[in-house]
Amino acid sequence: MTSSYDRAITVFSPDGHLFQVEYAQQAVERGNTALAVKGKDVLVMAVEKKAAAKLQEERTARKICSVDDHILVAFAGLTADARVLINRARVECQSYRLSFEDPVSVPYITRYIAKIKQQYTQSNGRRPFGISCLIVGFDPDDGSPRLFQTDPSGTYFEWKANAIGRNAKSVREYLEKKYEDDKLNDEAAVIKLAVAALLEVVQGRENNMEVAVIRRGKPFEVMSSEKLDAVLKEIQADKDKEAAEKDKGKKS
Repeated sequence: MTSSYDRAITVFSPDGHLFQVEYAQQAVERGNTALAVKGKDVLVMAVEKKAAAKLQEERTARKICSVDDHILVAFAGLTADARVLINRARVECQSYRLSFEDPVSVPYITRYIAKIKQQYTQSNGRRPFGISCLIVGFDPDDGSPRLFQTDPSGTYFEWKANAIGRNAKSVREYLEKKYEDDKLNDEAAVIKLAVAALLEVVQGRENNMEVAVIRRGKPFEVMSSEKLDAVLKEIQADKDKEAAEKDKGKKS
């Protein structure tokens, strides 16, 4: 049945599906896991990192990219599609600065990215972008942290924490269980939550993940292997302590 309606992006199936858009979403769900968590004064992004080939430059295989000084984008899906979309977002950020002499807001660049994605679901001779994006940053007007997610159809939503890509559902369930506003005033707590959530689907080694931190009024920082290893050891210590307390409770 689907073969009659999935050859053109502009053709709806009788039950209201655009199969090319749904296929693009399948590409996202096969991509590396990425997540973002919003704290009071900090935003943290963590992504699953594939092992680089021995002779490959690791810096050329980034899943977290900046589109402006105060905005980061992480993606899941087709890397080539992401490169094109992120470059267009960077040009829009620069154009906005030239026109208005102010940096773009996070909602503005989110709407811009979502608009491009939606346009590619309505035009003949094109296909949808096979990526979902997490967009984080601080608004230049009031300095508030913002986190948005877009999907291949062009829809977007604002979140406190979210995950995309392979195993996103498991990570999202963990975040829903552990996220508490009053406990995320501390930067270390936000970083720990993001890393612990990614550990639900990634083996606990610092070379299997990439973590970026963006603070209000400061350039973003990609965590070094040493800092990430310290966080992983702290998380493991908490797990060991929790397991010991459970064993003690069972014996008593």
